[in-house]
Amino acid sequence: MSRRATLLIGWLLALATIAVFTSLGFWQLRRAVEKQAMLDAAVQVVTERRAAPLAAAARTDGIDRYDWSSGTGEFADSPALLLDNQQREGRVGVRAYRIFDPDQGPPLLVDLGWLPLPGDRTMPSVPRPEGRFMLQGLLAPPPSSGIALGPGIARSDDAWLLMRVDIPAIRAATGVSLSPRVLRLDPASPLGYARDLELLPNTLPPDKHRGYALQWFGLALAVFVTALILTFKQPRRATKAAA
Repeated sequence: MSRRATLLIGWLLALATIAVFTSLGFWQLRRAVEKQAMLDAAVQVVTERRAAPLAAAARTDGIDRYDWSSGTGEFADSPALLLDNQQREGRVGVRAYRIFDPDQGPPLLVDLGWLPLPGDRTMPSVPRPEGRFMLQGLLAPPPSSGIALGPGIARSDDAWLLMRVDIPAIRAATGVSLSPRVLRLDPASPLGYARDLELLPNTLPPDKHRGYALQWFGLALAVFVTALILTFKQPRRATKAAA
């Protein structure tokens, strides 16, 4: 194969690689912008705390929005739901959810907080809070699930074990028509377990996305520079051996 043909193929591969790396870099930048906007909106809602009814969790036109909400009702007599692989302060545990039946609006999931897992991974008991409660907290989209692999929900003794908070899958398994948003219980409430209103506990913050974008752009530049060097590098000429 001639040098010209080799260079042409090399540049085609280099340009394709540069396009992929650049695309990934811009995707990371878009994710950073989206997450920053999400954080800014949530901070404003938590600061103002203008309470909407719990029925607002059922709005289908604002699944990705945040609202401070309050309302009364009872916890459903159904198994707890435990979201696996949740870290807090460097420890591995689960996040406990229970279904709440508000006086107004359809049932919704309530985030009761985080519980540690022992070394043998015995799932903790999350008893049903009995009686009527006045709840308040942040109505939020379910936690980001990342790449959905395998079933999202499975029965574990007297609870449901979640690989991710997949509302349609939970609806199908429990038979309960849940609202698409989740109530993250006010940390000041005596009900529940260790928790806060941190929005990105198990996913990347905006700064990380920007850092990854810079890395992808750097790789694209490295491929371009390497292609230039290989293009203008003089080929070695074969020398005749001395007689």
